[in-house]
Amino acid sequence: MTPASRRFLHPEAISRIARLELRARAVVEGVLAGLHKSPYKGQSVEFLQHREYVRGDDLRRVDWKVWGRQDRFTVKEFEEETNLRLTLLVDGSASMNYTSGALSKYDYAATLAASLAWLALSHGDAAGCAVFDDKVRAAVPARTKRTQLTSIVEVLESPRGGRPTAFLPVLRGLAETLPRRGMVVILSDLLGDREGMYQGMQLLRKRGHDIAMLHVMADDEIDFPFEGPTRFEGLEIPDAIACNPRALREGYLAAVGEFLTAARRRCAAAKCDYSLIRTSEPVDTGLVKFLSRRSSMAV
Repeated sequence: MTPASRRFLHPEAISRIARLELRARAVVEGVLAGLHKSPYKGQSVEFLQHREYVRGDDLRRVDWKVWGRQDRFTVKEFEEETNLRLTLLVDGSASMNYTSGALSKYDYAATLAASLAWLALSHGDAAGCAVFDDKVRAAVPARTKRTQLTSIVEVLESPRGGRPTAFLPVLRGLAETLPRRGMVVILSDLLGDREGMYQGMQLLRKRGHDIAMLHVMADDEIDFPFEGPTRFEGLEIPDAIACNPRALREGYLAAVGEFLTAARRRCAAAKCDYSLIRTSEPVDTGLVKFLSRRSSMAV
C-alpha cells in the first residue's frame, strides 16, 4: 500500500470494509448482480427493448425495419451479463474543505470513493475517478488492472483548484467522453449551481448511464449547533458575517430543510438514486446505506 493510499484506505478502514463485506455479503452481491445486468449489444443473448438512437451509438444496432415503418431511428438493446463500469465523480470545490469532525467533507467523500472503488475492483469490476470543481482537475478512466486503486487514490490526492463548483460543463463533458454506459456516482455537498447539476444528470441519463448522488454534508451544516457570538466566513466567496446564531437558527434550519427536499425531488425526477450522508457517520455506515438502497432498487 502506498503512502497516499494510507490516507483514504488506512488499515482500520480496510478492516471495517472487509467486515462490511462479511456482514452484508447478500446486499453487496445482490447489488452488483443487479448492476451487472446492463443493456449492451451481445451475441446469443435475449432481446431487451428498443430505444431512441443517440449520437455515438453503433450503427450496426439500428433497427432499419423500424426506420422503414416509422421513419425514426431506434437501436436494439440486448441483456447480457457484463462487468460494471463505475465512474466516481468527487467534488473538490472550496466548500468541501469544511471540517466539523475528524474529516473534512472532501476527505470523507474521497474515503467513501476509494472504498467504493476498492469494493468494485475486488469483484472484478472496472472503476475510474475524477475530481472536479469548475472543471476536472484530475482523472483516471475506469479500468480493472491491479494498480487501479493506487491510480484512483493518486487522483484523490492530487492538488485541487479550490474553485466554486460548476456542475454542467463537467457532467456534459463526462456524458460526451465516457466510452459506454455504466454507473456514475457523484459525491458532493451540492453547494453550487444545482440547476446545472440537474441538467447534467439529465444528459447522463439520456446516454443511458445509471446515476447515484451521495450528498455529503457536515453535521454543523444540517443541525446548526452554534451558540454565542460567531463569525462565519465564506469558503467560496470572500464575505463574512458576525452574528448571534440563535437569531438565525429557525430560518437557517427551514432553508436547509427546503434545500434537502429539493435535492431529493430533483434527483428523483432525473432518476438518480439519492443518499444524504453525514460526515459524522463511519464510512462503512455510509457505504451500507448506499448499498442497501441499491439493493432495494435492484429487487
